[in-house]
Amino acid sequence: MNEISGILQRLGVARLSAMALVAVLLIGFFGLLIFRVTTPQMAPLYTGLSLDDSAAIVSQLQASGIPYEVRGEGESILVPRDQITSTRMMLASDGLPTNGQVGYEIFDSQSTLGATSFVQDINLIRAMEGELARTISSLARVRSARVHLVLPKRELFRRERTDPTASITLGVRGTLSSGEINAIQHLVSAAVQGMSPNNVSIIDDSGRLLAAGNGTNDPSLVATNIDDRASAMEARLRTQLEEMLSSVVGPGRVRVQVSAELEYNKVSKNTETFDPEGQVVRSVQTRELSNSSTGASNGGAVSVGNELPGASQNTASSAGATDQSTTTEETTNYEISKSTQTTISEAGAIKRLSVAVLVDGNYTTDDTGTATYQPRSQEELDQLTTLVRTAIGYDEARGDQVAVTNLQFVERPDLAAAGTAAPGLFDFTRDDLINAAQMLVTLIISLALMLFVMRPLIKRVLEPEPPLALADPVNSEVTPDMALQAAANGTTVDGQPLDGDADLMGAAQSEGEAKTRTLTKVGELVEQHPKQASTIVRDWLHQAA
Repeated sequence: MNEISGILQRLGVARLSAMALVAVLLIGFFGLLIFRVTTPQMAPLYTGLSLDDSAAIVSQLQASGIPYEVRGEGESILVPRDQITSTRMMLASDGLPTNGQVGYEIFDSQSTLGATSFVQDINLIRAMEGELARTISSLARVRSARVHLVLPKRELFRRERTDPTASITLGVRGTLSSGEINAIQHLVSAAVQGMSPNNVSIIDDSGRLLAAGNGTNDPSLVATNIDDRASAMEARLRTQLEEMLSSVVGPGRVRVQVSAELEYNKVSKNTETFDPEGQVVRSVQTRELSNSSTGASNGGAVSVGNELPGASQNTASSAGATDQSTTTEETTNYEISKSTQTTISEAGAIKRLSVAVLVDGNYTTDDTGTATYQPRSQEELDQLTTLVRTAIGYDEARGDQVAVTNLQFVERPDLAAAGTAAPGLFDFTRDDLINAAQMLVTLIISLALMLFVMRPLIKRVLEPEPPLALADPVNSEVTPDMALQAAANGTTVDGQPLDGDADLMGAAQSEGEAKTRTLTKVGELVEQHPKQASTIVRDWLHQAA
């Protein structure tokens, strides 16, 4: 304990304070470094939340003991990256986030005892609106949704019925395609009984009309839908043709451009066709007439005697031959074959297709490694043309066009097949690069702190104090010990022999003056450095003890 106390006394208060300050700085720095390394990486749990949803989610996270961060004035909540999935499942079981909408849970939180039918109808509409808004908000490009439903009631003793309608306001990310707009319309109409997709009106958060809910299709929206359909068809055909031709000519050695012209008008056509060769007997009518007559011997002449009463008996013996006649009539009715055809061509049918295919040639390499371009033969181009026509459903009557041309590309494509390589050793993600940069900066700061701050301080603390110089400022080469040693040897300080009593008196006087100067100098040093002087005295006392 005495040695430790002596070491502390030799170091002094200033050095001890410096060492304590360095220790505190080191502990704080390494504590911050360990805290930064061990802190879990935070990632967004939900973004674009309302204040109500943020408050409810924060309460659930606090109750579950999950660390979190709130940013963007409560719009975003961050949790550890490895707990995002489990946290979302836990919140989903509690119906969070609600996106500011109330769903069917409204019937769980309210008592139906004593509620009027009007209140029940209003709650049903609110629940349906909330559930539809949640479903629509789950789409990738929809940021928020708000749904309003109008469900008219059918009055008693009234035949007319008013169809339900809906209006939707969407907060979107980017621009919705016509297919996505139609999907939302059909989703809402299928969820509400008796609603038609044409009765669903949709606008975005900028006030732009996406779908007119007036019961008819807006011509501008129909044209946009057809344009989108044409673009999708062109992209699909282009991809299919490039994949097919790349397997023949090589990857990257073919370019395909497709232009599809669609029909914008809706056409209805009725056709009746009669086939004279297709006769069928429908009915046959036969009529037969018979006629018989008897004449006199006089050839059937009429006289007064013949007309008198009783003349027939008198002349019976004189009757002549009897005439009979038969007539047959036959009527046959035929049915001519007739076909009636009604054709309705909806808008969006293919009107004409135009396909342009550009194919690179072949390359041959000689012994020196020089590549030489060779064009493809006409026979090969004809085969490629046949493949393209078959793939697109070529119709010459429709006016389709297919052109396959062989030209040399400006840049020679890579002839090697592009394979799907597994992630390599140095394939880092963005998060990996950010973490590596943070660790590198922290390491650089640590090295700089150790080399330029800690090392000089420790070196100065451990460096011993220089001894006090007690030399004579007037004659620093002659000390009292030197004078006494010279007098004892019978010589002067310069080495000359002493001459009698006078020389002894001079030597003694010189010794006294030297001691006086030495004491004076020691007193001055003690006044200038009192702490170091006290330390030296303590050392002497310990050595003597």
